[in-house]
Amino acid sequence: MKNRFMLAPLTNTQSHDDGRLSDEEFRWLTMRAEGGFGLTMTCAAHVQAVGQGFPGQLGIFSDDHLEGLTRLATAIKSQDSIAVVQLHHAGMRSPEELIGEKPHCPSDNEEFGARALSTAEVDQLIEDFIAGAERAEKAGFDGVELHGAHGYILCQFLSPGVNQRDDKYGGSLENRSRPLFDIIDGIRKRCGAGFHLGVRLSPERFDLKLSEIVEVAQLLMHEDKIDYLDMSLWNVFKEPTDEEFKGKKLMDYFTELDRGNVRLGVAGKIARPEDAQACLDKGCDFVLLGRAAILTHDFPNKLSADASFEPVTIPVTAAYLNDQGLSDKFVDYMGQWPGFVEG
Repeated sequence: MKNRFMLAPLTNTQSHDDGRLSDEEFRWLTMRAEGGFGLTMTCAAHVQAVGQGFPGQLGIFSDDHLEGLTRLATAIKSQDSIAVVQLHHAGMRSPEELIGEKPHCPSDNEEFGARALSTAEVDQLIEDFIAGAERAEKAGFDGVELHGAHGYILCQFLSPGVNQRDDKYGGSLENRSRPLFDIIDGIRKRCGAGFHLGVRLSPERFDLKLSEIVEVAQLLMHEDKIDYLDMSLWNVFKEPTDEEFKGKKLMDYFTELDRGNVRLGVAGKIARPEDAQACLDKGCDFVLLGRAAILTHDFPNKLSADASFEPVTIPVTAAYLNDQGLSDKFVDYMGQWPGFVEG
């Protein structure tokens, strides 16, 4: 990376219903590459049609997506930005009205109306994540990130509350993390040696245990099969919600790990240059910008040109967001967040 700024993978609802890249999503992402981000990552791209999590989601489950993905990878890389696809499956969080059937989950889940995957279906899920990485490599992307956070399917497997399986994919933490590690092994075997591989984890919510996510993070680092770990913390400056772990920042539980060759990044309310610097001072290798990148498409370039750069603050107008490369669909989506869009 030419700098320490990575564009966080952001839901934006801008692509076509069949998962093909739209001109609107192309513009949104390439503006961030032009704006100086050292690594530009797509939104979560689903590896199975039944893994779609939201309308207008970018897909990577079919060769029909290759044309748009290739166009996108080429444009991002032309700006000296590393091009990455985030591989995703929403699992029980796939809306039934969107996918046309009951959503899939490690176990039957009454709250989401989801059904349990068979062992063979889990094997196929693993294969489809690997195939998604191969498709990204074919399209010219530099790498992929596995979405193991935010209560989506890999996170659902990690959760001792959601995952009630009694086969090789349930029970112990080793079994619950098996899909993640099997996907990593498959990508390493079937993609080129220079193909980047990252993993996104979140350590709280969704019935996760902080101690277990720390253990998974350390194992990922010790195995040395991934290039970076992306920790989505919701707020990089908060303490853990679990009383047992209070007394230091949530971020510290990951910066203190023996990371070997694996790079560590964090995301969560990094809004200002001093926020990013504070994370780097704590020992992070890079930071991921989400809302800050929505508000300022060229945040890295602005900071590089002016050390006293003051980012815009919310609320902002829809017209301002349009100028920052958000289509009306994306602006409408951001309107769901209180206080973000004026009016």
